[in-house]
Amino acid sequence: MSKKNIGTHAGMVWGLLSDGRKWNYGELRDKLRLRDRDLNAALGWLAREDKIGFEHEGGSTQVYLKEAVGANNFFF
Repeated sequence: MSKKNIGTHAGMVWGLLSDGRKWNYGELRDKLRLRDRDLNAALGWLAREDKIGFEHEGGSTQVYLKEAVGANNFFF
């Protein structure tokens, strides 16, 4: 795992979340075909950048973009 790979995976997650809907962890993992550790690192990157939020509903955690962010406002 490298910073470059984490950044690439974070970009993949961000691109998927940019559709405006809330995704649960399993949906993200399955859609992006990322291993748990790679998805966790990408989510950590985006959370640290304050780009994503989390909602806990029942036994599920939903992930979403905190605000509309233009593609040129997101840097790796």
